[in-house]
Amino acid sequence: MKKDLLTRLNEGPIICAEGYLFAMERRGYLSAGAFVPEVVLEHPEVVSQLHKEFIRAGSDVVQAFTYYGHREKLRIIGKEDLLEPLQKNALKIANDAKDSFKDLDLMVCGDVANTNIFDPNDKNSFIECQNMYEEQVKWAKEAGVDFIVAETISWVEEMKIALKAIKDEGLIAVANYAIPRGEKTRDGYSVVDACKIIEDLGADVVGLNCYRGPDMTMKHLKDIRKNVSCHVAGLPVPYRTTEKDPTFLNIKDNQCDCIPGDNAFPIALDNLYCNRFEMAEFAKDCVQQNINFIGICCGAEPHHVREMALAVGKKPISSKYSPDMTKHFHHGTDKSLKKVNKEIKY
Repeated sequence: MKKDLLTRLNEGPIICAEGYLFAMERRGYLSAGAFVPEVVLEHPEVVSQLHKEFIRAGSDVVQAFTYYGHREKLRIIGKEDLLEPLQKNALKIANDAKDSFKDLDLMVCGDVANTNIFDPNDKNSFIECQNMYEEQVKWAKEAGVDFIVAETISWVEEMKIALKAIKDEGLIAVANYAIPRGEKTRDGYSVVDACKIIEDLGADVVGLNCYRGPDMTMKHLKDIRKNVSCHVAGLPVPYRTTEKDPTFLNIKDNQCDCIPGDNAFPIALDNLYCNRFEMAEFAKDCVQQNINFIGICCGAEPHHVREMALAVGKKPISSKYSPDMTKHFHHGTDKSLKKVNKEIKY
């Protein structure tokens, strides 16, 4: 029988690659700002290809690109009528991508995200959020997903609504908060307390995703790991956020004065980008801390995923093409290389 997520996590680390929004924006298939994944309907072959690149790089999970494909996001661009076909198509693309790698033990997960309508002072928003999460979870269940991730949620009360929708359908739930500046959820809970609350309500995996880079994520993951009994997830963004600027939502690139609005987020973060080895170090730290749901969020590319997979002991398909600088004309050590090319300082 196929092993479920929790069995897999009990046996060791898994890699979960996501971050499709940024990847698709960079490739020219969706617009920053609204960040609506219309690409799922307009260019499904591109989504399929990115899934396959992440799989080849070592992701154990194919996460359906339903992030921000919810009713509120589609409303803001006047295309709410596309909600159901977008959700169902994203789930089909993910399943098809998994099926194209028959020899790999892959999982498919559904995804629900921050609704952007939750307001603790507006009880109607609780009902609207509940309806949004329930419809997405039901479509995911119909598609046969292995589990569902609720992510980038900054309110404990909103996470409760998402978790209930998932557990009411009898599915494994991964609950990942995004923590803003100030080190607390938007309703004032510490990171540890927020995770303990949601674990006690039935979350199977708790943790953090998005907003924060590897270092600013790990500092909280260590405390979470010490204070919860369930599995822990860590999926930072691959950007160098700091104690001064712990998230990438309001961060400057001090070496560039030509960024419109002077805010590097979301499309001028290049100078703050983590390299593959930094993400590999994060993955190693996770293993040392017994954090087994390891991934990468907005900004992810396959080269990050591959190095993270290698760092936790996996041998992904694309490792066939890992760098081999011994063959480089200037830096290489191969004895057949011309000495004249190695002597000059470039």
